[in-house]
Amino acid sequence: MPGPRPVPIALTSEDRHALEALVRRRTAPQQAAARARVVLLAAEGLDNSAIARALGLDVDTVRLWRGRWLAATGAAVAELSVAERLADAPRPGRPARITAEQHCRLVALACEAPDAAGRPLSQWTGRDLAEEAVARGTVGTISPRHAARLLKRGISDRTACATG
Repeated sequence: MPGPRPVPIALTSEDRHALEALVRRRTAPQQAAARARVVLLAAEGLDNSAIARALGLDVDTVRLWRGRWLAATGAAVAELSVAERLADAPRPGRPARITAEQHCRLVALACEAPDAAGRPLSQWTGRDLAEEAVARGTVGTISPRHAARLLKRGISDRTACATG
């Protein structure tokens, strides 16, 4: 027994061109390319299960992205690019309390020698880093455990702070 037919998608020539370009681009994120393929196949009139079989995706994933594309085709469609319409929705949860700038300052502090800050240490500990960051006014509060996690990730983040 067949289910209800999904709502058809009508694409403008600009949207179709942008979606096809995204699919062909070698450096495109694979999630965005898969989402673009879903929208293109839906515009050809395929139902969700046929698209899921053709792309090796779950039917719920196809249904989700068909629905999101249709929801994004409202009045503000001219303001959103194709990539923005295929982007992930914001995740729930508490916003970060430490900004990117503060994070970079913490990493820079961790790169300094502790004795330059008047601490008789050979290397930073999470507790000492947290105390020094609060004393310098880099952050209002930070737990020693969080400071230790930042130290652990510091090598990869240092390059991001230097370039960003």
